[in-house]
Amino acid sequence: MGERGAPSWIGKIIALHRCAQASAPMDAQPTLVLHAGQGVEGDRYMLGTGYYSGKPEEGRQITLFEIETLEALRRDHDLTLTPGEHRRNVTVEGVPLNHLVGRTFRLGEAILEATRLSTPCLYIETLTGKPIFKPLLHRSGLNCRIRKGGLIKIDDVACPA
Repeated sequence: MGERGAPSWIGKIIALHRCAQASAPMDAQPTLVLHAGQGVEGDRYMLGTGYYSGKPEEGRQITLFEIETLEALRRDHDLTLTPGEHRRNVTVEGVPLNHLVGRTFRLGEAILEATRLSTPCLYIETLTGKPIFKPLLHRSGLNCRIRKGGLIKIDDVACPA
């Protein structure tokens, strides 16, 4: 918390996506329904039609990505990547994702626990046709466990819980 009990940061949701099948394009959504301990309704990982790795883990129920990273890719690497191309469920603005590991925070109606930073996979270059693997190292988003489910929508607030 910052001064007088105010949150030390406040961000917002910029874009929402889900995908029903591995490798299929991400579908933009105005809202997403999050289920505690399970995942994003209609998304490949909750449906069991997605693939992370040979080491599935509960802390990958929802993934977040910073709009600031997309801006840095454009500015520093002359690469344009859209919110749907980074393959994460939620694109946020003003949320310090790399600093939230091990912390709990609010996203719309939901409460998330940040479990670990996402790591890029070379397969994303195949899907996008863009050389983004190296520029996304250490800036590839955040994996979270859903502690309290609920509806999230574009422009919802993200802040410490």
